[in-house]
Amino acid sequence: MNLLIELLAFAVAIGVLVVVHEYGHYSVARLCGVKVLRFSIGFGKPLFQWVSPKTGTEWTIAALPLGGYVKMLDERETSGAPIPADMLPQAFNRKSVWRRFAIVAAGPIANFLLAIVLFALVFATGVTEPAAVVAAPAPNTPAAMAGFDGGETIVAVRTGNAGESEQVRSWSDLRWKLLGAVFDHKRVVLSAKDAHGTSDFQLDLRGLSEKDVDDDFMSHLGFEPGGGKLTVAGVQPGSAAQKAGLAAGDRLRAVDGIPTDNATAFIAYVKSHAGKPVTLQVERGAPAGPAGQTAGKLEDISLVPQSQRDDATGQQVGRIGAELATQVPSIDVRYGPVESLQLGARRTWDLAVYSVRMFGRMIIGEASLKNLSGPVTIADYAGKSARLGPSAFLSFLALVSISLGVLNLLPIPVLDGGHLLYYLVEAVTGKVVSDRWQLVFQRAGLACIVALSAIALFNDLARLIHF
Repeated sequence: MNLLIELLAFAVAIGVLVVVHEYGHYSVARLCGVKVLRFSIGFGKPLFQWVSPKTGTEWTIAALPLGGYVKMLDERETSGAPIPADMLPQAFNRKSVWRRFAIVAAGPIANFLLAIVLFALVFATGVTEPAAVVAAPAPNTPAAMAGFDGGETIVAVRTGNAGESEQVRSWSDLRWKLLGAVFDHKRVVLSAKDAHGTSDFQLDLRGLSEKDVDDDFMSHLGFEPGGGKLTVAGVQPGSAAQKAGLAAGDRLRAVDGIPTDNATAFIAYVKSHAGKPVTLQVERGAPAGPAGQTAGKLEDISLVPQSQRDDATGQQVGRIGAELATQVPSIDVRYGPVESLQLGARRTWDLAVYSVRMFGRMIIGEASLKNLSGPVTIADYAGKSARLGPSAFLSFLALVSISLGVLNLLPIPVLDGGHLLYYLVEAVTGKVVSDRWQLVFQRAGLACIVALSAIALFNDLARLIHF
């Protein structure tokens, strides 16, 4: 059933993105007076064809649905048959360089516009997200050095002491507001509320390395969602947790005197204490604890995490054999129509800039090529987001639409960006890039695309088999 959901979600996602991208080319071509011969969704053998009696465009759905194309009237692609004189003004190659530029750029722009609309829908309809409550940060992280103890609710962020303060509505909102500051290695001021009032915390991001941004940068900053309940959902037979007396339903309050309300931080602490005794403060309720316990009673339980090999790193880490469940406080986030569009445009811009920066860092070796993903990973996330609900799937669709727009704008021949580069050269020099050089660049661009596709597919397979 999950596989079927993934396949259907993937088909819908790719279908929508391809149609929007190609329709961008098609609509601007029509506005510029170019005759469109074919609008194809997919490649290869046509499965369905229909010719518009008004425009003469052949609409096609082909067998291989991983893309599409718009074929326009062009004197360079006539297969030897001359174009009738009365149709020459409708040929793509006869249009001015700026009209050709607009037609080619319209595809990626359509993807960005789609992302803005999808994000605006998510913001306008509302979504339930974790509140911006922080858990106790790990020692020596920027959050810990800023003075966070855990339990504070971040309500605003500003860049530097003189920057404009921006309201923080949720954990996701906080993450996006910090992302740009992390890339730019800036200082930010976070305003947070606790039981004693509102305080400002100076967060210095200048020492964060590029590798930290590749991974979960919020964890590197020391920020994890907090303020909730961390409970034991199950205990493995024969594990350190079972031997120590932990049971399903026990609430974990602290580890070695450090308050804990976040599974990620708790697991990291246990991993770093392989073979070393730790003391858990546990709150037990009557239904889940041993017989005779009273609800809300606190107990200290000592145990020694068992040393096991971590498949991901190959290192020995500590494990106690308990399944954990975290319930964090959540908040319903909803915006008005105008604000939703503004936020959608800003989120699209931020993600596009982030994608370009990440790709640039991969080229110069400052970021891992493991960040590239292919169709297998996209299908997997399409299915997961579809199961989470409409908001998650729309957000996923917007993210992939932005990635598709950015990818097509890269100055690689055979992509839209490569053609745009030709037109810029033509606009500056007044001369068309020769067919000979275009052929050379096209072969080089095709080699780049094949290499990137191979890396993305390898990363997909590596994620599937975990090596």
